Amino acid sequence: MQFRVEPSLQSKASSIFLLSLLSIVLAFLGSSVIFVFYRVSPWEAYLTFFHGAFGSWYALSETFKRAIPLLLVGVGLSLAFRAQVLNIGAEGQILLGAIAATWVALFSGVPSSFMLPGMFFLGFLAGAIWALVPAVLKIRFAVNEVLTSLMLNYVASNLVLYLIGGPWKGKGVRGFTYTDTFPEAGWLGTIGTSRVPYFTLLVGVVVAVAGYFFLKKTALGFELRVVGSSPETARLLGISEGKITLLVMFLSGGLAGFAGVGEVAGIHHLLRHPSHISLGYGYTAIIVAWLARANPLATILTAFLFGALISGGDALKVSLGIPFQVVSVLNGLILFFLISTELLSRYRIVWGSSRGGGAIEP
Repeated sequence: MQFRVEPSLQSKASSIFLLSLLSIVLAFLGSSVIFVFYRVSPWEAYLTFFHGAFGSWYALSETFKRAIPLLLVGVGLSLAFRAQVLNIGAEGQILLGAIAATWVALFSGVPSSFMLPGMFFLGFLAGAIWALVPAVLKIRFAVNEVLTSLMLNYVASNLVLYLIGGPWKGKGVRGFTYTDTFPEAGWLGTIGTSRVPYFTLLVGVVVAVAGYFFLKKTALGFELRVVGSSPETARLLGISEGKITLLVMFLSGGLAGFAGVGEVAGIHHLLRHPSHISLGYGYTAIIVAWLARANPLATILTAFLFGALISGGDALKVSLGIPFQVVSVLNGLILFFLISTELLSRYRIVWGSSRGGGAIEP
């Protein structure tokens, strides 16, 4: 039986799913080497990991809690990546949303009934405007958005540190710096006794579904897909690449800001160190969107997966004394294998003679 490998015009969903699953399996196998270095049985480490992510209601609620910001940010990044706009600044956009929400809760003086709506509105707007800075620089001066959006993350992080250590520092706070606690009118409700904010969870699922239908069923979504797949075709059709860039950066930044509001209103109830507000969600969401192949609907599954990685990583740290950075290594391995297998999805295996035969997508 003869076979040949030839380019495939369009990757099948089944082959993409299998290759993504293969990437995850290879990443877990690769991380077993790290466990061996720490003199921990990989089997024991994996059992601890899965129990910490799924083994109880508390573990499952922690997974959902981590998945919510990843879902919100992942949907926005999926839209940006679909248009070939590389927004790497979601981490800073999360923090800007948190800053805006803190101002509304502690310093704006709005009535209690308007506090939460004001926090989410201003948080979305703050994240969106922060994302528009690299978008405008790209359109007006052809500055690479990867560099500008990434650098703005550090600006946002230091802005938080300045505020919580200076003008917004809580009364009587010593040692670790943070603001005063928000009024209860600025707290999000949670599911039962867990710390899972049901509002942001619901919004995350809704925007994932809405994002999918936006791409597939609307004229603007069609323009976005054309710009992402072929900028030259978009220019011939009279589609403004600049307009699409502004749109996806506004939406992705706004959703990241919205996620930041959810963290301070639903989890912390104050503004604190940037590493506590966002556990690297802005960077992890890049892998969430990539694993979902820039499909907003698929980010529901991939965000849950990476939420499990984070909560399972907590269990590894507490139970086995393995540094939490091991989870970052696992995330990096997943991204590495995703990129490595990306090329395979563009080819297919054809069995039989050169005149005919069946084709198998890798």
